[in-house]
Amino acid sequence: MNKIIVIGCPGSGKSTFSKQLHKITNIPLFHLDMMFWNEDKTTVERSVFLERLSNVMEQNEWIIDGNYASTMELRIVKCDTVIFLDYPLETCLDGIKTRKGKSRSDMPWVEPENYDEEFIEFIKNYNSQSRPKVMELLKKYSNKNIFIFKNRSEADGFLQKLNTHNR
Repeated sequence: MNKIIVIGCPGSGKSTFSKQLHKITNIPLFHLDMMFWNEDKTTVERSVFLERLSNVMEQNEWIIDGNYASTMELRIVKCDTVIFLDYPLETCLDGIKTRKGKSRSDMPWVEPENYDEEFIEFIKNYNSQSRPKVMELLKKYSNKNIFIFKNRSEADGFLQKLNTHNR
């Protein structure tokens, strides 16, 4: 595992998982949200985002945390390992509740106390709208190392096993 992407519904814990994976492996960690968003909640130009992403993917090792459907296939092509946090809706909704009002190293701003309805609807529709596209890509690139975790316990077990192996 040298080039890893971590994907999943918002609130699934991609960033938390990625930080733990980085700590265990010492592979450099990059968050798509930090490449895409400005502190004032505006986005960078698409060309800037793609340049930042390309610069990361040219490196020998990386963990890239985030979905961004428009660049997911590009990242899958370049990675050797895909980790998909394929959790139930309630887990993801609970996940976003726990980060309200907190400063996070994977976002350029403090999470708002109330999320907009569009974001909540995206999460509620993730399994019916986004997940099928992810599964198609994983099937298309089945030659990659693919790990699909259905709950936090499975993901934690993977990290514990990796940590034991890397000692």
